[in-house]
Amino acid sequence: MSRKTKSLIDIFETLNEERQTSVLEFAEFLQSKGNLVIKEIAEPVDIPRPEKETVVGAIKRLKQTYPMIDSMKVFSSASELMTDHMVKGRDAVEVIDEMEKIFENFYSKILKDMEH
Repeated sequence: MSRKTKSLIDIFETLNEERQTSVLEFAEFLQSKGNLVIKEIAEPVDIPRPEKETVVGAIKRLKQTYPMIDSMKVFSSASELMTDHMVKGRDAVEVIDEMEKIFENFYSKILKDMEH
């Protein structure tokens, strides 16, 4: 445990319940504002691609494979590919291959951003 963490716990334990609640609420407020320090990013979950998979099934699988990716960040690209498949008749396997690359690229970007 770091010195800062221990110091915070020591101070917290000296406060009455009302002030502990205030400290907790303030910490949650700060956390909600973003700019968090992410210490570790989980590895993708190994979910094998089924032999016959629908585009919708692939999206669900990829969201489970990469739970660390905010699905709204890939939504635009994924919905565009879904439209290509459903409206333009683009091959499902080709669309799924591309979706996998999109998720892989977002994961690589997260890792790269953590390094900086």
